[in-house]
Amino acid sequence: MAEQTFDVTIIGAGPGGYVAAIRAAQLGLKVALVEKERLGGVCLNWGCIPTKALLRNAEIVGLLGRGKEFGFSLTGFEVDFAAAVARSRKVSGRLVKGVGSLMRKNGVEVVQGEGTLRSPSAVDVVLTEGGTRTLTTKNVIIATGGSARTIPGITPDGERVLTSREAIVLDELPASVVVVGAGPIGMEFAHIWRTYGAEVTVVEMLPRVLPLEDDDVSKEVERAFKRRKVKMLTSTRVQGIETTADGVRVSTAGEEGEEVLEAERVLIAIGVRPNSSNVGLEGIGVQTDRGNIVVDANLRTNVSGVYAIGDVTGKLALAHVASAQGIVATETIAGVETRTLDYEAMPRCVYCQPQVGSFGITEAEAVKRGHKAKVSKFPFRAVGKALGLGDYDGFVKIVADEVSGEILGAHLVGPEVTELLPELVLARTWELTPEEIARSVHAHPTLSEALMEAAHGVFGEPIHI
Repeated sequence: MAEQTFDVTIIGAGPGGYVAAIRAAQLGLKVALVEKERLGGVCLNWGCIPTKALLRNAEIVGLLGRGKEFGFSLTGFEVDFAAAVARSRKVSGRLVKGVGSLMRKNGVEVVQGEGTLRSPSAVDVVLTEGGTRTLTTKNVIIATGGSARTIPGITPDGERVLTSREAIVLDELPASVVVVGAGPIGMEFAHIWRTYGAEVTVVEMLPRVLPLEDDDVSKEVERAFKRRKVKMLTSTRVQGIETTADGVRVSTAGEEGEEVLEAERVLIAIGVRPNSSNVGLEGIGVQTDRGNIVVDANLRTNVSGVYAIGDVTGKLALAHVASAQGIVATETIAGVETRTLDYEAMPRCVYCQPQVGSFGITEAEAVKRGHKAKVSKFPFRAVGKALGLGDYDGFVKIVADEVSGEILGAHLVGPEVTELLPELVLARTWELTPEEIARSVHAHPTLSEALMEAAHGVFGEPIHI
């Protein structure tokens, strides 16, 4: 029997691809989902989810180390890093199984194998189980994601020179480690390893850690890491990495001159590159820019019927952005009303200690763009719930336009701020002003009071400072 034509075939089952598959099925489309590895992609298997499980373990270890402050003592307190990694793998595995269940529930046909575009209406799949299959389709969504970017001339070996993919399954705590890159991935691993007792050095070529965040946020995080004896080398480039019998030698050059760092391992965490090779893009004429697939607001490529979502588009390498793009793309294919994305308003999160949550533009960028900016900062030290938790470093910072009242950006650093961020994102999305946030009564005592106080502060009227 001839194979039935699919309405949409999705190449890649990460948080962009599998969400697109579900939404397409909800809209009554016949869907095929092609994946060469595991459902859930990097996020569920080697990224977002297992790191958050490890970060939870690190949080508990950190609290146990503060026994005197909280009025308890422990005898023979030992940590088991391998057990923490094993727990993170179980969490990951559970979610991957859940995605499989969702595919069955929604009638999505999962095809295990590596997909390549033969034409805009045909996807050739080299099946994992052996053999090949060609899927005939009316539309294609490319959701092949991204992979770790590396330093030119340096090839990670997975043993001494790691990317995040190897680091997340490393069940032996390194005694010492150099983290190259002070973005979210680098800072999260630095936090985990340092909490468990490793000697950690962070190397960043730009002038500050978390260089895409607001300057005040970067300073707060850097201070916190330095208090924990993490060596921070900013404005410093890695010139070379040499593996030795028992570790690595990392050659660096910075404002203080050249320095060779010796450690047991090195993690390269300098961002991601799009997985756009070997997908068949050139053969059908899909336009790319430095490897990123060029798309319009509805995620359409220049080739009719071919869409792209997620890291491969080079927009924002964030799982939730990929998921949102997947929904927009499938709604566009189905011909139903959709809402295109404002990438500047997308939430950004870093789960180190202290946490960072932000969206929109920074104070410096607001000034650069000519806004008459009103800026308010409210410290967690003035929030009763934060004091009760014993976690009160950081602040909520709101950047607003003085003329229109529009929220231009919000920059949070402190306890559980990644959970506080959605209120401000919602306000930005639906064009609420700081006054409307301030006049919304926030429960006491909660961390969310810092949002209300910062909103009052835009008008110079905070209550508790």
